[in-house]
Amino acid sequence: MKYIYLLVLLVFTFSCQNNEGKDAEKKPKPLMSIAEMHTATENVLSTHLKEVKDWNELQDIDSFFVKFRKITPNEALSNAIELKDLIKRLKDSVKPEKFKIPSLTARINILYNEALRLADLTRIGAIKAQEVNTQVDKTMDAFSNINTKINTILAKMRFENEIDIDVTFIGLDTTKMDAFFNKPIKQIKEVNLLKSIKFIKPKTSIKEKSEKRFLKKNRLFNGLEKKKQ
Repeated sequence: MKYIYLLVLLVFTFSCQNNEGKDAEKKPKPLMSIAEMHTATENVLSTHLKEVKDWNELQDIDSFFVKFRKITPNEALSNAIELKDLIKRLKDSVKPEKFKIPSLTARINILYNEALRLADLTRIGAIKAQEVNTQVDKTMDAFSNINTKINTILAKMRFENEIDIDVTFIGLDTTKMDAFFNKPIKQIKEVNLLKSIKFIKPKTSIKEKSEKRFLKKNRLFNGLEKKKQ
């Protein structure tokens, strides 16, 4: 009887463990633990890499964003503070001379603001996974805009260097060229407009024509009278 009791107890225990395992399999994985695929950030073009290789703060952020391409909301929040600090260092860094441009500085400030918002989400207890994923996308897009602007700046500089012409060699008066291009656009348009307008002689009225005929006849009559005398 004693052995039968132990056998029943063992069967009951194994049955409960199996049911618990099945229940655990049925439970959905928390959304905050599901990895989300994010669009990779835009890179500085390979032809321009030598221009930014010494900008260490920019390189650090570029490397750090690799882990955000596939990341769970929980992992994103765990890395948010470190990301914010890296972007703060970029914002405060001494930029290469060619990149001291207001439009690029504005994009760096936007990136920092997006990183701050992502870091602020770590303080919200009931944050939703979708809110975290959306903010990750915004932050990565902001960094892409910085790299796109860098590519634009460097492409423009390269283009200007390639078409640089020695105007003295081809006989152009650079002083006159500078004087022309420094004129306000409105002034140039006004000059061109005046040149294009033809001078139209105002029409003579009937009264004026009659007066001219009378004076002409009068002068002719006076001339004949003088000859007779």
